Amino acid sequence: MPLLFLLLLFLTATAISAGDLPGFREAPAFRNGKECPRIVRSSLDNPSMIHIAMTLDETYLRGSVAGVFSVLQHASCPENIVFHFIASRLYSHNNNLRHVITSTFPYLSFHLYLFDSNLVKGKISYSIRRALDQPLNYARIYLADLVPSAVRRIIYFDSDLIVVDDVAKLWNINLGKHVVGAPEYCHANFSHYFTQEFWSRPVLAASLKGRKACYFNTGVMVIDIWKWREGKFTQRLEYWMRIQKRYRIYELGSLPPFLLVFAGDVEGVEHRWNQHGLGGDNLEGLCRNLHPGPVSLLHWSGKGKPWLRLDNNRPCPLDTLWSPYDLFLRHHSSNSYFFSDT
Repeated sequence: MPLLFLLLLFLTATAISAGDLPGFREAPAFRNGKECPRIVRSSLDNPSMIHIAMTLDETYLRGSVAGVFSVLQHASCPENIVFHFIASRLYSHNNNLRHVITSTFPYLSFHLYLFDSNLVKGKISYSIRRALDQPLNYARIYLADLVPSAVRRIIYFDSDLIVVDDVAKLWNINLGKHVVGAPEYCHANFSHYFTQEFWSRPVLAASLKGRKACYFNTGVMVIDIWKWREGKFTQRLEYWMRIQKRYRIYELGSLPPFLLVFAGDVEGVEHRWNQHGLGGDNLEGLCRNLHPGPVSLLHWSGKGKPWLRLDNNRPCPLDTLWSPYDLFLRHHSSNSYFFSDT
């Protein structure tokens, strides 16, 4: 009798663990065409592979799944894409994220890395939105330490975007001598990204002197991982995080350190590859329109997320462009699994 009781207890615990995460419909199988080069999936240094990194967490899981689906649907050679997912060590252990990915995308080639939040907890200072303070938001700084050494180049995508073009076009941009490639916006007012404390200290403000400091959104980046390691860019970013803890020189999470390190030294990418800001500003999350020009990627950066607005029957017009990629099973209560991005 005790043995039977223990067995029932185990089965119950297993069911609860499997049910911690929401369910998603299985995505169609996307296959390569005859023109696609053959690859050996066990070898990560194949030049025909496309490597994409994304984070996975409870708040953004629905967005991550939609993002993966959108990439595969529009890719010319979907089987040549390898995803590198980064998740919190504790969260991954408790909630079986690997099962969510394998059941939703049975044919997907991917790796799952566990990010140690302790690497950044002591370096994070509060910002204007709680979501920007989450340790996983800083995982992009440690990509070069997480992915295997054979991966030379990687695309980093945020979890609140969809791709509506062949990602190979972004992958194949020439980075030249640069470490990072991203759409740049050179008419941005940089004074908005740093506090008066930063500008009042000549030693700190001098870091931007003589540079064509253009804004870029870190939710879409093409990164030369080998050059990143050689230049010790993780340490450079951590330096500014330590300065922030001491003087509070900015308000916006992980973005300002990237601007301080890379602004003026980024390979410019067509703006079509990051139509950002669709989530509105960081406080109100109001509806916004697309920027002028063609679109290859739509990015709901800002407070408002399309899945939350759709579930609350208060969508913005552009949120309907995200909904076709939503694989979330509706018999789950979205309010139980997805929280407000505040």
